[in-house]
Amino acid sequence: MKIDPVKLSPAIASLFRWWVRSIPFEVEGYDNFIRAMDSKRPVMLALWHNELFSLIGFGYRKRLSLVTMASDSKDGQVITEVLERIGYEVARGSSTRGGLKAMLDIARIMREHGKVGAITIDGPKGPRHKIKPGILAIAQKNGACIIPARAYPSNPIVFNKSWDKFELPKPFRPCKVYLGDPFDITDQKLKGDILESETLRLEGIMNKLGK
Repeated sequence: MKIDPVKLSPAIASLFRWWVRSIPFEVEGYDNFIRAMDSKRPVMLALWHNELFSLIGFGYRKRLSLVTMASDSKDGQVITEVLERIGYEVARGSSTRGGLKAMLDIARIMREHGKVGAITIDGPKGPRHKIKPGILAIAQKNGACIIPARAYPSNPIVFNKSWDKFELPKPFRPCKVYLGDPFDITDQKLKGDILESETLRLEGIMNKLGK
């Protein structure tokens, strides 16, 4: 008998809440996030896909009011229901289906409800640690600043066969979180050399953060 995975979302959400509550997060740079929020501008968090579990867990522990994206698929439906059960808002779409609508939804929710956008900037399919332009477009459209975010869990379980080498933090093991200085996107049109320059600038900051 097959079990619909969507029906398991309450149990998955409960497990996730227990899991991240067990993790001692050690945070550096949280004042950068507070400073950005105090500026009254829209704020976005930039995440690498492989660190998603740790950083979404950190956001849950800090009770951050986040909006994020999940793919428009069956798996995405499970993720959406779990995220909504832990208090997040979710826009549906991906780079291959419904991505533009999802990005516009995130921009709208940020404006209308004051949510913080949390974007996996190399997702959903990579290449690993190579930024897609979506976060830059949303930030520029909303006049938002971007807070680069990294997570370094202690001795995580690494899924080496996945495209992103996804990291699952272990319960009760510490996880270091780094939040960088606010990143302001150019007001020039994001095309050609300008888009490449801004992408490389943010990639450089992400890759150095916490190292």
